[in-house]
Amino acid sequence: MFKNVVTSEQELRDMFGFPSERAVLKEQAALDDHGRAFIARSPFLLLATSNAAGQCDVSPKGDAPGFVLVVDPTHLVIPDRPGNRRFDGMRNLLENPHVGLIFLVPGREETLRVNGRACIMKDAEVLERLTVMGKQPPLGIGVEIEECYLHCAKAFKRSGLWQTESWADACTLPSMARVLYAQVSRVKPIDMTVEEYEKDSEKRLREQLY
Repeated sequence: MFKNVVTSEQELRDMFGFPSERAVLKEQAALDDHGRAFIARSPFLLLATSNAAGQCDVSPKGDAPGFVLVVDPTHLVIPDRPGNRRFDGMRNLLENPHVGLIFLVPGREETLRVNGRACIMKDAEVLERLTVMGKQPPLGIGVEIEECYLHCAKAFKRSGLWQTESWADACTLPSMARVLYAQVSRVKPIDMTVEEYEKDSEKRLREQLY
């Protein structure tokens, strides 16, 4: 489809040059106090994985601020809360342990990027520390950090992500339940109305957070 594509790093360098000293030196091999503080205040992250064939997935993870456990400067654990049981990211980890994380703090335009290797862990003494509302997660994603650094605010400034006055009206989009109803019903009949399907989805969401 695209006829003029970049095919080498050298072409990129010829176009844009090299990163500044500041951009290079900010990379750390372990979390310092600043990285720990950022994670302690983050209620949301994006987890990027890929399988052995290079097919990628990015999965959102979220809970109360500090939901990710920092075990030590080079290890952290992301609790696996109830989901849709597709296990897209976890199946990728079984083939390829490399992961990329982006931590967000609401209202903060910088993000924390963490790259490393991950595993699916079941250590009960660690998972117990991630108990919420009396429910201990059955699994966690353990990450061994290889590099971490703060990412600049330009993307957030361009997008105005935290500027509520710039937000589009979310009500102009159909709910996820209505989208799924339309998509699933093309393949298989659904024995309830779209309104019933939407209410059922809302009920499941309320009751199956933990």
